[in-house]
Amino acid sequence: MNHSSPVTMTLERGLQVLRAFRAERVPLTNGELVRRTGLSKSTISRLTMTLVGLGYLRRVADGPQLELASGPLGIGHAYLESSEVTRLAHPFMQQLADRLDVSVALAVPDHLDMLYVAYRTSTRIATLRLGIGSLLPMGLTAIGRAWLWGLPEDARSGYVASVIEAAGAQAGQVRKNIDAAFDDLRATGVCMSVGEYQRNAYGIALPLRVGRAGKLMSLNCGAVELRPDMDATRARIVPELKAAAVELMVLLRDAGAEA
Repeated sequence: MNHSSPVTMTLERGLQVLRAFRAERVPLTNGELVRRTGLSKSTISRLTMTLVGLGYLRRVADGPQLELASGPLGIGHAYLESSEVTRLAHPFMQQLADRLDVSVALAVPDHLDMLYVAYRTSTRIATLRLGIGSLLPMGLTAIGRAWLWGLPEDARSGYVASVIEAAGAQAGQVRKNIDAAFDDLRATGVCMSVGEYQRNAYGIALPLRVGRAGKLMSLNCGAVELRPDMDATRARIVPELKAAAVELMVLLRDAGAEA
């Protein structure tokens, strides 16, 4: 039986702490990190001290709150420079973002989150502070639910069960919203979320297979709008999103999809 070494366990826990900040990048205290990760107070204290020293976290005004520093962003930019999928997808995604005045994201799973491996946005819209390496909760976003739908049915049920379990007191509502998204995907090929993860933000997403290995990813168009007309927005975006997914799969058909 293989056992993780102490070094590997420390690395895994350090990455767990960094993932806890998610895409909103709001400052968190050690106590909030304990609740988000399930790690002990002493472990969190030791890890945050180390991550601050390494430049991955920094203290806000020398107080108890911590926020992501330049270290994780550097990792994201390094991925941007090296990923064939990102390099090929970005020009195409930028054209789509500019044409629709939205942000466009391509994502893969990371535990129970979705990791952005490509991201472009129109300069004319208000949007979340997102980018390469951003993590969004799978159960609360269209991009996550679309990825779940793309799984084979046997794998999907297990993954959904894990998402529901992790939702805690919100499990019933998360289950209801996932079921509604699956009904939408079954009927129309896309799903939508509005204001669930971020107030006034919407996302419309679908699953797609990318590269030589046919890696499952999901593609999303979204924006932040005050009281959007979602019927009109959906009518405007869905045909473009579906066409873009087909074009993107052709564009990336020979990519390694190493994400």
